[in-house]
Amino acid sequence: MPVKKIEHVGIMVSSIEKSVSFYERIVGLKLKGAESNGSLKLAFLGFDVQGETEVELIEGYGGPVTEEGRVHHIAFTVDSIEEEFKRIRQTDIKLIDSEITTLPNGSRYFFFHGPDGEWIEFFESTRT
Repeated sequence: MPVKKIEHVGIMVSSIEKSVSFYERIVGLKLKGAESNGSLKLAFLGFDVQGETEVELIEGYGGPVTEEGRVHHIAFTVDSIEEEFKRIRQTDIKLIDSEITTLPNGSRYFFFHGPDGEWIEFFESTRT
């Protein structure tokens, strides 16, 4: 099959500046590039590793977010779900989950909101 990987996940946002700051500060992503095409602004973020899947933030898209969909959620792998849950709880970020969920295979996760209400998942996997 010619498809090799997920290139990027696009998230519609109301403010590039606010969202870039959030994803850098809270998730640890780095701004890799930004573009502007008229009223459309794009920002690409990642962890600065070869072949990674990037997050693309999109401001100024013409269609209503509710019609097109923002993105249900984006998940990030973490080393210690307890440490990240504690860290996020110490901020003003709105948690979706009041506790960490454990799946039958032992993987664990929790969700919280990004600046535009998008769902973000921190995930500690038992898969290798």
